[in-house]
Amino acid sequence: METNQYTRRQALQATAVLGTALLLPVSYVNAVTPPPGKTPPLTADEIAAVDAALGKKGSYKDTEQVYTTPLPRNDLKMKIKGEPIPIPFGFGGWVSFKKTADGKSAMVMSDTVLQMEEVNPLISAAHANGLEIAAIHNHFFYEEPRIFYMHIHGIGTVAELAKKYADTIRDSKLFPANQPAPTAPATITGKENFDLPALDAIVRYTGTVNGPTYKYTIGRADLKIMAMGVEMTTNIGLNSWASFAGRQDDAHIAGDIAMLQGEVNSVIKTLRAHNLEVVAVHNHMLGDDPHMIFLHYYGRGNATTLAQGFRAALDVLGKKDGDMDNMKM
Repeated sequence: METNQYTRRQALQATAVLGTALLLPVSYVNAVTPPPGKTPPLTADEIAAVDAALGKKGSYKDTEQVYTTPLPRNDLKMKIKGEPIPIPFGFGGWVSFKKTADGKSAMVMSDTVLQMEEVNPLISAAHANGLEIAAIHNHFFYEEPRIFYMHIHGIGTVAELAKKYADTIRDSKLFPANQPAPTAPATITGKENFDLPALDAIVRYTGTVNGPTYKYTIGRADLKIMAMGVEMTTNIGLNSWASFAGRQDDAHIAGDIAMLQGEVNSVIKTLRAHNLEVVAVHNHMLGDDPHMIFLHYYGRGNATTLAQGFRAALDVLGKKDGDMDNMKM
């Protein structure tokens, strides 16, 4: 065979890439290759514009140049298999803002927590305000009421996006002013509910106490993912996480694993080997390169055992044999 001939695998891969490019808006296709340099930070005026539009302050992550405002659904009373579950376990949405690598524009990315009857009105509101829907899916089994998660994104200036997003959610329960007043902080927190040093030793990261829950949020530092000219990082949605509720000897775990396509089934196999339930496999973003897949899982048992299952799934990520190039065709 001559060296300039394509193999069957290369031809199929090229066709897949071309087909994807033809389906994406031109702005997405042209934004795949980032310009050199560090992502520009948001200015104080841009952050103030977000705060004013949403009527709530967020937090800024300097290492990523991302500004995030939490949007928890504190109006909901959630149960899993009939047992009350705190909202921080996995029923808190968010919206983040980050500039493109060339600084000429910015992205808004959001994950919203919705009851079934709220989904389509929010789709209409997003489209009416010039934003797009990137994904709609479940994160859980067994929850009451039934909850779906919608990812909304858009490109523009920070001030424009803040206004568009605020107008999109203004008539929904997502808007901070439409949420009930905060309740008193939990007297018993995740620090008392769980053996944090033991869990940290297993996961090999330090989590965050949020009310009665404990959560790990872990990025993909091994990857450079671009979408619409923006480098996708931990606090704008490119992460794996594990949240613990309950107590050390009788815990719930729920979370998400961010994967390359070739890693998906290795992660599924690993989670099932650790008796964790696979709940959903889907995308969160459009126009991302390389394309990321997200898997949601759930488990119940001793927190230590559950943490071992999460750590085992993390260990699969970044393996050479998880690359699409090494999958047999």
